[in-house]
Amino acid sequence: MNKKTMIVTSGLPYANGPIHLGHLVEYLQTDFWVRFHKMQERECFYICADDTHGTPIMIKARKLGITPEELIEKSYEEHEKDFADFEVNFDHYSSTHSEANKAVVDDIFQKMQEQGHVEVRTIEQLYCEHEQMFLPDRFVKGSCPKCQAADQYGDSCDVCGATYSPMEMKDPRNADSGKPLTRRESEHVFFKLSNFQSFLREWVPEHTASEVSNKLQEWLKDDLRDWDISRDEPYFGFEIPGMPKKYFYVWVDAPVGYISTTQEWCKKENRDWDALWKKGEADVYHFIGKDIVYFHTLFWPAMLKAGGYTLPQQVFVHGFLNVNGAKMSKSKGTFISARTYLNHLDATYLRYYYACKLNSSVEDIDLNLEDFTQKVNADLIGKITNLGSRGAQMLGKKCEGKMTSPDLDGAKLIQMAQEKGEVIAQHFQERNFSKGMTEIRQLAEEGNRYFDAKAPWTSIKTNPEEAQKVLTTTINYFRIMAIYLKPILPSYVAKVEALLAEEPYLWKDAQKVLENYTIGKFEHLAKRVESKSVEAIVEESTV
Repeated sequence: MNKKTMIVTSGLPYANGPIHLGHLVEYLQTDFWVRFHKMQERECFYICADDTHGTPIMIKARKLGITPEELIEKSYEEHEKDFADFEVNFDHYSSTHSEANKAVVDDIFQKMQEQGHVEVRTIEQLYCEHEQMFLPDRFVKGSCPKCQAADQYGDSCDVCGATYSPMEMKDPRNADSGKPLTRRESEHVFFKLSNFQSFLREWVPEHTASEVSNKLQEWLKDDLRDWDISRDEPYFGFEIPGMPKKYFYVWVDAPVGYISTTQEWCKKENRDWDALWKKGEADVYHFIGKDIVYFHTLFWPAMLKAGGYTLPQQVFVHGFLNVNGAKMSKSKGTFISARTYLNHLDATYLRYYYACKLNSSVEDIDLNLEDFTQKVNADLIGKITNLGSRGAQMLGKKCEGKMTSPDLDGAKLIQMAQEKGEVIAQHFQERNFSKGMTEIRQLAEEGNRYFDAKAPWTSIKTNPEEAQKVLTTTINYFRIMAIYLKPILPSYVAKVEALLAEEPYLWKDAQKVLENYTIGKFEHLAKRVESKSVEAIVEESTV
C-alpha cells in the first residue's frame, strides 16, 4: 500500500433514531482499521457525520411537536456520546445539515447541469391529501401487485419478495394514518446515470471486492435507469438552486457529507482540502453495509466523476448483525441500543467480541449472547488479562516491580511473539480481524503454558533470580500482545502503557524488549462479564 494520506469513512448514521449494536458492526470495524493504520504511522483520518435530511426526519419532528432542526440537534448529541463511550475515535464528526455541505452539493449539481447529465421530467406520484404531501415508498401501504398480499409497504413485498413502484399497488394508503392516496403529477429532476455506464463497468471491479463486483456487474449488464434526485415540498433538506419548492433527495447530500466534513476538518487543521478531494493526494476508503451498495458504488462514483472530485480507492462492504442467530427483535429484547448496552457493560467487551467475528466478506455476523459471555471470560479475561495480571502482581509483590532480563526459553518465546506481528498486521490490514484475534489468542495460550511450566510462584522461594527472569519474560510477552490489541482495545491497552510508564504504543514498539526496568503499581485491567448483566440488557431492550 502506498503512503498517501488516507481518508476513511463509515456510512452516516441517520438522525431519526439511536445508535444500536447493528450500527456498531460498521463503526467499530472502521475504528479498528483506522487505529491500526495510525499505529503504522500512516496519515489516516476517520471522517463521519449525522445524516439529517429527508421525509422521515420531518414527519418524526412533526409528531414530537418540535422542529426538524431541534430533532437533529438532539440526535447529534446522543450519537456523539454513544460513539465516544464506545471509543470510536473520529478525527471529525459533523452533520449533513451544514453550509459547507450545501456548498459542495450545489457545486456538484452545477457541474452535472453544465455537462448535460441532468434532465427535468413530469412524473406521477402518490399524494396524501390529509398530509398535503407526496409520500415516499416506505410511508405507503397497500396490496402487493404481484401476489396480492395485503398490508405491504410501497417498495417491496414481505410475502413474495417482489419489488415494485408504489404506483403499481392496489388500494395504496398512508402507512401511518391509513388514509387513501391520490395520484398527482409533478416535475422532477433526474441524474442521467446511463451516461456513466461504461465508466462504472470499468471502475466497479477495481474498487470493490469480487463478491460485490459480481453482483454489480449483473446490474450493469442492463441499461442503468436515470436517478430521481429531487423531492417536492414539504421536505427537510436543501432547496435545489433555481428550482423553488424542489429539494435534493437525501441520498444526494448524504454522501457529500464525506467531502464537507473533511473540508471542516481541514479548516480546523489548516490543511488544503482541495489537495485531498480534488487533486488526488488522498486515498478515500468507504466502509458500508450491504444494504447501501447501490448508492455507494453506482450513484456516488458517478456524482464524484461529474463533479471532478476524488473517487474512492475502495468501498468495503460488510453484512448485517444477527443476535442469537436471528434478526434483531424488540419483542425478544435483542434489538439493543448502544446506550442500553453501556448501561450494564463496558465497551471493551463488545469491541473484543466483534473483532473476533469480523472478516472482509459481506456475510452477516452473529452476536450470540451466551457465546459472547463465554468468549470474553475465557479468552480476554482467562487467557490474556490473567497472564498480565499474574506476572505484574507477582513482580510487584515479590521483586519490588523490578524487571531483569528474560530467561533463555523466555527470549525464544518473546522472539516468536514479535515475529507474529507481521502476520497479525497483514490480517488487520486486510480487515480479517477474526484471524488476527485468533493469532493473539494462541499467543496468550503459549504464554500461559510457559508461565505454568516455569511455576514462578514456587521458584521465587528457592531461586528468586530465575523467577524474576520468568516474570520479566511474562511482562514483556504480555506487553507485545497488548500492542497487537491496541487497535481493538484502546482504553484497556492505555492501562498497560500506564503500568509500564510508556508513550502510546506504535506497532513497531513490539520489537522492543524491556530489561532492567521498574514497572508501576498494577491496576485492574478488566473483570469477568456476569450473566446477570447480559440478562439486564435483554430485559431493558424488550418491548
